[in-house]
Amino acid sequence: MATATPGDDNGSPDEVAWLNPAEKEAWTGLISLILLLPGRLEAPVQREAGVTLFEYLVLSQISEAPERRLRMSELAYLANGSLSRLSNVVKRFEQRGWMERSPDPDDGRYTIASLTDAGFEVVTAAAPTHVRAVREQVLDPLSAADQLALARIAAKLRVRPADLA
Repeated sequence: MATATPGDDNGSPDEVAWLNPAEKEAWTGLISLILLLPGRLEAPVQREAGVTLFEYLVLSQISEAPERRLRMSELAYLANGSLSRLSNVVKRFEQRGWMERSPDPDDGRYTIASLTDAGFEVVTAAAPTHVRAVREQVLDPLSAADQLALARIAAKLRVRPADLA
């Protein structure tokens, strides 16, 4: 089977490297997890703490940073979200008194997000619920070797945009 390359003036087809059975199994397994796990991980933390999975990840990542402060761009990367999505979440967190933003004293082009004591209390209260869900849905079904393989594979697939250049 073949398909035309976009922009091909003469319509000549280029061969498509179709997935073999092992590749298809790997891909369908991965995409199933990508679609299934967020809901399974979000439901408990949403129910218990009233935050989405992304919001929890934002709070968690900044809570572990030195002085509970990070540049917004770094926090967006660590929480696996866009800067605009993070800005909207941080704005809501500021309104709740959970976070504050300020210019980076080292480079005014950047903004620093800081977790307040109230925000730290929220993430501390939500953490046990999140960890239980992670253990139940991801870690407990895997052997130690599976967990190492998962970490290795995730590291290969998770690349910063700057690393692609």
